[in-house]
Amino acid sequence: MHDEGVHTHTYSVATVWTGNRGPGTTGARDYDRDHTVSIHGKPNLFGSADPSFRGDSAKWNPEEMLVASLSACHMLWYLGLSAAAGVVVTDYRDFPTGCMSEESDGGGQFTEVVLTPVVTVSDPSMFEEALRLHHDASSKCFIARSVNFPVRHQPKVVAA
Repeated sequence: MHDEGVHTHTYSVATVWTGNRGPGTTGARDYDRDHTVSIHGKPNLFGSADPSFRGDSAKWNPEEMLVASLSACHMLWYLGLSAAAGVVVTDYRDFPTGCMSEESDGGGQFTEVVLTPVVTVSDPSMFEEALRLHHDASSKCFIARSVNFPVRHQPKVVAA
């Protein structure tokens, strides 16, 4: 069955563990959490675990990548919706924060992500629409629609 209104997109990456120091995972302290995420034709993304989990703080961890994905997805929808609505955005900066709770058994989950974009528009008359468009962007963002925790927004709009 094919729904004419649905388009499927597939995203494939390669995630390769690069942290084998020789003995593999013979013990929790015997290997690094380093890995490389790659996609043909793009620069590699060097990752590790969060330092709290024996990772390398100089590399991206999956939790940071999740927060960054939510932020970037919201921003891209917001910019597109702004252009369509005649809201002229001249600058966009977001400083998101994700909160993850860890259970006593070592598992855990994100409980929320808060996006705090600061949007500059070309004219103060655009403030109200610029703020409203965050709601629309949130309802369209593929990543936010895919997670099982709240993605809240605390936007600020300023004039250029």
